[in-house]
Amino acid sequence: MMSHELHIQHVAHIEDAKVRFGDLTVLVGPQATGKSILLQFHKLLVDIGCVLAEMKRYGLDWEKDLAGFLDIYFGEGMRGIWKDNKSRITVKGEPIDLGKLIARQKRHKDETMFFIPAQRVLTLGKGWPRPFTDYSPGDPFVVRDFSEKLRLLMDSELGQGESLFPQTRRLKSEIRELLKKTVFAGFGLRVDKQGAQKRLILIQEDGEAPFPFMVWSAGQREFVPLLLGLYWLLPPTKVSRRAEIEWVVIEELEMGLHPQAISVVLLLVLELLSRGYRVCLSTHSPHVLDVVWAMKTLREHGANPAKLLEVFDVEATPSMKRMAENVLAKEARVYYFDRASGRTREISNLDPGAADAAEAGWGGLTEFSGRVQDVVASVMMNQG
Repeated sequence: MMSHELHIQHVAHIEDAKVRFGDLTVLVGPQATGKSILLQFHKLLVDIGCVLAEMKRYGLDWEKDLAGFLDIYFGEGMRGIWKDNKSRITVKGEPIDLGKLIARQKRHKDETMFFIPAQRVLTLGKGWPRPFTDYSPGDPFVVRDFSEKLRLLMDSELGQGESLFPQTRRLKSEIRELLKKTVFAGFGLRVDKQGAQKRLILIQEDGEAPFPFMVWSAGQREFVPLLLGLYWLLPPTKVSRRAEIEWVVIEELEMGLHPQAISVVLLLVLELLSRGYRVCLSTHSPHVLDVVWAMKTLREHGANPAKLLEVFDVEATPSMKRMAENVLAKEARVYYFDRASGRTREISNLDPGAADAAEAGWGGLTEFSGRVQDVVASVMMNQG
């Protein structure tokens, strides 16, 4: 089931949210306004067969009860998000009967969405990806599923060697060099064995003492699960992408990261777009919308793609220029989740002069900076 346009009404904090997905779709707004709920519904609708099959494989039984299913899928206590007489979901104009959808025996199809949740730091537990069954039945499905995918990835592919970062065959060299500086700060990411147990460690290039997971910086703990997922999505082969995957969701990519590191992660998002994935982001970082605004403006003015690379202060090598050229051909959409009304508004134009305060302030992400500038400017004028 393809949800290129998803309309949700009267679910949790959402009164009315309609999102038409672009090549890049960005959701902004305060906490607890429904961004994650919408993205998790998006996952459920495009991958319903896979989701139900995974739940059953691990012995999760909702007995065709919608409230029980919501507690399993979204997490314990989330059954209350659905109001039987009011809640509605529509996909491309067609209403969805959620109760019937989760009660059917759906044919298992290839998964089409790779979902990287905001709670990804939980997946590494003691420094190695946790299995699906290591979580409580009340933990959100997308967290458990992502963790299990990382575990399988480490067991079958990434965990067979010792070095995980840097690797010459993984990621563009320009991006690797930026990650060395902004995230890993001279450390390498390795697989280590402590007895029979594998674990991920950081180690200095000229040192021997390992640094286990719990002494990493907050940004490193947040970033490594994201990096492992990106390694799988960006295969180091002539095949540029995972053919069965159409969608990539990354919630709050900025978690724990310095602004310079956020910029590098955004370069990785552009790499996903360049390779043909449709990417959905939720964010509280103005850096994300700065890049979307730059993409939009450069495209409208027919700018040389190398100008997009200048935004990131990265060398315009032939491979990076090809990536930038591909990205500038993509459509980006931005939606603001308004807490007061419970509704969404499209603010894709990102016009700082717009009458809509949400668009002018880019969904509240630039509001504080603008207020600081106004206050300082008024003081300076009065002193003058």
